[in-house]
Amino acid sequence: MVGRAGELAELDRAWSSVVLGRRRSPAVAVVTGGPGVGKSLLVAAALDAFTPRPEVVLSGAARVHSPAPYDWLAAVLSGRDTTRLNLPADALAWLAQQPTAPRERYAPGTLLRLAVRTVRVLVGAGPAVLVVEDLHALDPASLNLVGELATADGLPALLVVATRPAARAVSPELAGRTLARLCGVRGVVRQHLGPLRPAEVAEVLSQVYADPRPELVQEVWRRTDGNPYALTELLAAHAGQDPDALLAPAAPPSGSRLAPESSPAGVPTSRRAVPEAPSRVCLTGREAEVLDCLVAGMSNKQVARALGISVRTVTVHVSNLLRKTGTASRTEVALWAVRQRPAQPQSVDHEVVAPASAYPRQ
Repeated sequence: MVGRAGELAELDRAWSSVVLGRRRSPAVAVVTGGPGVGKSLLVAAALDAFTPRPEVVLSGAARVHSPAPYDWLAAVLSGRDTTRLNLPADALAWLAQQPTAPRERYAPGTLLRLAVRTVRVLVGAGPAVLVVEDLHALDPASLNLVGELATADGLPALLVVATRPAARAVSPELAGRTLARLCGVRGVVRQHLGPLRPAEVAEVLSQVYADPRPELVQEVWRRTDGNPYALTELLAAHAGQDPDALLAPAAPPSGSRLAPESSPAGVPTSRRAVPEAPSRVCLTGREAEVLDCLVAGMSNKQVARALGISVRTVTVHVSNLLRKTGTASRTEVALWAVRQRPAQPQSVDHEVVAPASAYPRQ
């Protein structure tokens, strides 16, 4: 994590405060930044470095293109055996977005209290880490839940939220209020990830090329704007080549995740078209395997079990797939993969054979 040592140390201190029982409510860390700056990678690296290891990690994000109620908690519950939880089965069916959920709805306030209770049961004695990915894409019910969890008395957890600025959110005003609530918590860790500086770009390049020339560093920094994802993609595209290949003219891929977000703030995602994907997407072998699992409708836990890797590693691969394909959710990237074979068979480096599976909606 070049250029992020300070942020990692700060997150580690927040985790230590939870482990040592110094707080009555969760420790809160808010990580903001534009696309491609490494928010998800920072969180994953912090989780891997925490000592002692968290007893429980609950991680979730918006699971569908049109946000559904309690998407974050539904993602957390996905693949879990909820039959042993001492909670009303019909409420769990609603919170998990199960197709068998009863028609009768709970009152919103009651369902919110049950959502908080569900998290408490899952956390148990802790200590736990609650990871909220892409808060800007979450539904209002999930935003309310995140706000409640941040001040939940006696919850032994570190709540880590990664998000783009509220102005880019599905619900900018509500996301802004939620972030303000989180940032008002005592001792909150607030981190904004910006681009890498030239010296940090040089450090990355030196891991690939021996003693890169200063003019090469400056030009790569200028071309990538110091964006870690753009830098990683540039290096991947020219792997094994002479460093001067990095300076070859190349137009940015259409629909890139790094392009300015053209969708006006506040436009419901249900009315947005699936973003245009880059004409050529270079996936690693493991990313291709994870993509096939997403196309088959697997949860992160199921993918981890199928491929023999950790859930946290799956989360990083999913995040990379979203960025590389310019999509906003697991469902979108699965649909994108299915569409590539008949429409643009040359645009992916592996074959997708399973149909996309949509998540159940309320």
